[in-house]
Amino acid sequence: FSEPILIANKYIDCFSIKQTIVSDCSFVASLAVSALYEKKFGKRLLTRIIYPRKSGTKEPIYNPFGKYMVKLHLNGIQRKIIIDDTLPVDKYNDLLCSFSTKKNEILVSLLEKAYMKVMGGYDFPGSNSSIDLHALTGWIPERCSLRDEPEAKINALFRVLMSSMAKGNVLATVATGELPESVAERAGLIPTHAYAILDVKHVQGVKLMMLKNPWSHVRWRGNYSDLDVTNWTKPLAEELHYNPESASNFDNGVFWIDYASVLKFFDIIYLSWNPDIFKYTFSTHQCWSAGIGPTKDTYNIGDNPQFKLSVDRSGSTVWILLTRHITDIEDFKYNKEYITVYVYATNGRRVYYPRDPSPLIEGVKINSPHYLTKIKFNETPEKDFTLVVGQYEKTTTIYYTLRAYSDSPFELTKIGNPYNYVKKITDGQWKGISAGGCRNHPTFINNPAYQLVLDSAGILLIDLKAPKDVYIGFEIIPIDASDFKKRDTGSFRSSFAVLELDNVPAGTYEIVPSTFEPNTEARYFLTIKASSTMQV
Repeated sequence: FSEPILIANKYIDCFSIKQTIVSDCSFVASLAVSALYEKKFGKRLLTRIIYPRKSGTKEPIYNPFGKYMVKLHLNGIQRKIIIDDTLPVDKYNDLLCSFSTKKNEILVSLLEKAYMKVMGGYDFPGSNSSIDLHALTGWIPERCSLRDEPEAKINALFRVLMSSMAKGNVLATVATGELPESVAERAGLIPTHAYAILDVKHVQGVKLMMLKNPWSHVRWRGNYSDLDVTNWTKPLAEELHYNPESASNFDNGVFWIDYASVLKFFDIIYLSWNPDIFKYTFSTHQCWSAGIGPTKDTYNIGDNPQFKLSVDRSGSTVWILLTRHITDIEDFKYNKEYITVYVYATNGRRVYYPRDPSPLIEGVKINSPHYLTKIKFNETPEKDFTLVVGQYEKTTTIYYTLRAYSDSPFELTKIGNPYNYVKKITDGQWKGISAGGCRNHPTFINNPAYQLVLDSAGILLIDLKAPKDVYIGFEIIPIDASDFKKRDTGSFRSSFAVLELDNVPAGTYEIVPSTFEPNTEARYFLTIKASSTMQV
């Protein structure tokens, strides 16, 4: 740069941002949609995250000493990234990183450098735009699949995207999946590539999107491309202020494409929602130890992190964003951890079985750092919910942030452990005569039995664990306790059974664990937790 400047004009021009050999397409697409938002709505997004600034204003300025600070949203909070202005070049002194085609403008390259520094360097393994946009802006990430979705959902997505982009409430990119080489070449699309969505229109009965290839060249060659002489009518082109003939003279990677073709050739739309659309927000930062609970939560989610969400129903919706903290570049590179959030209408009580009661929203485990779920009040009469964090094959301790957004007041609190006293029986066994089976069989009386003495009234939690091929349950029978009737775990279940009891009177009880069928030999663990002192 002969005379470097941070920004050539007041805002970055989205059409001037260009990806190069060491750049990541999703990040460059994210820069493009953010830059367009700034220019269209006059609100700072990219230019507010870099320092130094002009004294008394929010306008970033060039630092002749070459040092900058960039503010990125990472692992649940804003982080300070310090960089200098040295950039990678080839032997001809041409930039290898992303850059602006505006002469001497360096902001694009600096923002990319800050992100690459966090992600381990320019050999960054790649990302997706909802992750990148969240880091740049703090906006709420959402992933919308375009494959095998109901037509009504796909049509609704277009309507929401069009109206929300017009209001400045959302930024969006779209990504291709794997494409055969012949198909990709014929279509003018790049496989596994992100494109910025610059505009969405429904004009004269046609649903259209304006996309930008971060490469700033190679364009769509199908319907409504600059090569299409069939679908472009003069009234349609005039309404969109587009001239296919003049557009064909210069390939800048920008093109119109109809929504039907998007659904055919692209896999995912990544959305980033403006958090300002919500009046209320709250976050909590937590740790989930690998040693707590089973590796898989197929049968038992009682040990999963759980939260009570209480909402003032004067609003219409609550969004829940789970962010898993990335502390190792290898973790980000291979994406082996799958996360989700389940939502239950259980008045904020702890949930133990994954599907009893059935979840209001059954989360889908995905290998992304962010998972978004939405509770819509027109779909449930409840106001108190239980949120359960889930993982697939938990093997490592994870740190995470849970953030809620709402248009009405709410409270989000972690469901704690009220049990001060614990007794674990780890050598339990049904064997020989003691494998008596359930109460339907006369041999039930031969099952192991445990005497429990509660010194004072309180709450009680009992759980029974056995191999997954064994159906189990238990009873708790009063021996010397007033105002308590025999209770059991109900239908026999594979591997895990639990009973949580409130207001259990002081006294003596008998706990009888059993298998469903007699002569079923197996080992088991029995855990008894109480809020008051006890003897077993």
